[in-house]
Amino acid sequence: MSEYNFTQDWFHWAPEVWEQLVPMLPSRKAFLEIGSFEGRSTVWTIENMMEDGGFIDCLDTWEGGAEHVNDEMSGAETRFDQNTKLLVEKYHGGGSHAKNRRVYKYKDLSSKSLARIYGQLSPPSYDFIYIDGSHRAKDVMTDACLAWPLLKVGGFMVFDDYSWAPEPRDILYRPKIAVDAFTTMFAEEAQVVFSKYQLIVKKEK
Repeated sequence: MSEYNFTQDWFHWAPEVWEQLVPMLPSRKAFLEIGSFEGRSTVWTIENMMEDGGFIDCLDTWEGGAEHVNDEMSGAETRFDQNTKLLVEKYHGGGSHAKNRRVYKYKDLSSKSLARIYGQLSPPSYDFIYIDGSHRAKDVMTDACLAWPLLKVGGFMVFDDYSWAPEPRDILYRPKIAVDAFTTMFAEEAQVVFSKYQLIVKKEK
């Protein structure tokens, strides 16, 4: 990834886990990412998980949340745009649309962006959904519940920062309580396949 411009690496340990999911995906064409920051996970997904002709929908406000400090969001959107532009050019496929790997950017609250996706003539069915937006429990729950119907049976939903517990933040400002509630409520449909710093579920039905 040396050709891209990243200032933070909150993703370096995830590829080892995600690589194991690749052969189990229903297909490798449709991806959803809630929380994109500078595009590090976006780039990795396209380069290592996506097949030619695939796409990823990236949802973010690029305004950051309470957990972002020291101007971490300064310039993040610009770097995301530059990184994804370079990425798309890299996979342009010599003019063949079938070989392109595409990035679609939704700059808004994730709930509003998901509403726009639902409003499309043919809403996508995703193979893989990554939830790494707001860390507030109520927002994580909203993202998960809205995104779940868009996930294919056999697809995976990844919750980032599951065990994130900065002090003295209240539990309502952490993802864990929402993720636990979600996996409980959707236990008949979702199988937990991995649980450490991230929690990953597979959609069974």
